[in-house]
Amino acid sequence: MASAAPLSRSQPATRFARRLAQAGQELRADRVVTLQVNLGRICNQACRHCHVEASPARTEIMDDDVLETCLDVLARQDEIATLDITAGAPELHPRFRELVTRGRAAGKAVMVRHNLTVQLEPGQADLPELFARAGVEVVASLPHYVAETTDRQRGPGVFEKSIHGLRALNAVGYGQGGALKLTLIANAAGAFLPARQEDLERDMRDHLARAHGVTFDRLFTFTNMPIGRFADWLRRAGLEEEYMCKLEAAFNPHTLSSVMCRSLVSVNYDGRLHDCDFNQMLDLGLATARSRAIFDFDQETLAGRPIRTGDHCLGCTAGAGSSCGGALT
Repeated sequence: MASAAPLSRSQPATRFARRLAQAGQELRADRVVTLQVNLGRICNQACRHCHVEASPARTEIMDDDVLETCLDVLARQDEIATLDITAGAPELHPRFRELVTRGRAAGKAVMVRHNLTVQLEPGQADLPELFARAGVEVVASLPHYVAETTDRQRGPGVFEKSIHGLRALNAVGYGQGGALKLTLIANAAGAFLPARQEDLERDMRDHLARAHGVTFDRLFTFTNMPIGRFADWLRRAGLEEEYMCKLEAAFNPHTLSSVMCRSLVSVNYDGRLHDCDFNQMLDLGLATARSRAIFDFDQETLAGRPIRTGDHCLGCTAGAGSSCGGALT
């Protein structure tokens, strides 16, 4: 459970901090059980909602020293149960496949955040077979089951390519209710909260099966975070204040015990540690004097640390909540 202690007087009086204070709570981390590794900003897409601001033009990727240190931490830390691999498109990192296989060899559950269309890039057609051999969970982005809605967010033709990728995953056993788990992530198409996760999962499951012969295991809904390209779009559209008010009005204190930052640390491509992927994109480092990079990872230092927050945290705590693992309540 989140601590019931009052907020520190030194914490900025952001909207989110005020909501925490009203709830009589502060956010502190538990022990780290998930190591989320962000391999860089390169991606084959440039989605308008992307908080990473990834694109084919970005060149930042994790170097060998950082990647090897991540693998060493995984091998030494029995409490870390899951390796969560993300990026713009993590598969485009030259050592992605090695990270997957060595993460599994270390006895960790491995989760790959996959945009589906990367399967159509040169040399990537065998990704479904790689995933199946390694036994990783594939978490695939599909904003909506309507082609026009997905293409409006991600670019022309992305929906059709995504269906191709889903069929390839189904063909090797993903999404069939067995050991190979295929999770879809859907996010709202505009400045509003996502639909109820259970309802959208039912609708997406029915439509994809009927119209495209595609199956999956579960769906996560995801609230668009007011950072990165989505924040830029909100400002251009004159919707930033309206959206922030909407998130704040929907603040749900019952989400606080389950937010991902309490059990996860996010590793930047340069090795710095962050409370979550969103803090990473805002360049918010950890609120600790030590263990601020993967090179000096220390479980005891990280456990109990205060989590750095900002108004973007309202995105994780609005309504049913939102995280890399979907709704929280």
